[in-house]
Amino acid sequence: MFGEIAAIYRASKKKVDINWWTEWVCRPLAAAVVYALKDTRVTPNQVSFLSILLAAMASAMFIGLRSHSGLVAAVIVFEISFIFDCSDGQLSRIRGTSSALGHYLDFLMDELKALMIFGAVSIRLYQYSELAPSVVVPVAIGAMFCLGGGLMMTSFTRRAEYGAKPPTRDGQPAEMAVRQGLFGKLISLLEHTGRFIVHYPSYIWLCAAFDRMDIYFWAYAVTNALYAAKTFASITWRLGRFAPPAENSPSQHQ
Repeated sequence: MFGEIAAIYRASKKKVDINWWTEWVCRPLAAAVVYALKDTRVTPNQVSFLSILLAAMASAMFIGLRSHSGLVAAVIVFEISFIFDCSDGQLSRIRGTSSALGHYLDFLMDELKALMIFGAVSIRLYQYSELAPSVVVPVAIGAMFCLGGGLMMTSFTRRAEYGAKPPTRDGQPAEMAVRQGLFGKLISLLEHTGRFIVHYPSYIWLCAAFDRMDIYFWAYAVTNALYAAKTFASITWRLGRFAPPAENSPSQHQ
């Protein structure tokens, strides 16, 4: 059994995963889920929906369980949700049923979970933490706006009409350009840091273990604000420039 699970892991994992937590902790566990489901009628989409239900349960626990042990329990349920989130794509790759629609569904579920978890943690900090409500509320509202806006802008920039390439077999968007020079490497470092912070399943468990959900709250809020500003500026620069002068413009014949 363990040998087959290991084979499923190697065959279904992404070629380049986003971080070590996903690649070496969650995907091996997800491979065990795939092993249990591969010969059943359960579909990858159904696994996606189960994942978001577990995330909703974790969100309710973040809000309703005030104790530190309750916080840890909420994060455990959420990480189980993330394991199922990994399982849906791995199951589709093992069965050879990957599709663009499935990738977009997975992206939608991920963003809905991000909204739920950040909202639930914000309510928890408002209710139980030492942070002033006058600080938590405006930051939470602003971050939720940036998170939702970032989701819409990401979906827009991934459209074929915008020039985006279709997702790969792994469900990944087009690869980012390799940046050269000191300034380019600094930008790349900031982008990698931002991607790590946005991928909160990799570290939210650590924040919960030390009862410092405020670290996740501030890091996630700031990163999403920066991402929304960067993406909006990029779209504006590309689509909001003045039209070129007409070939027969009167100014060209003066």
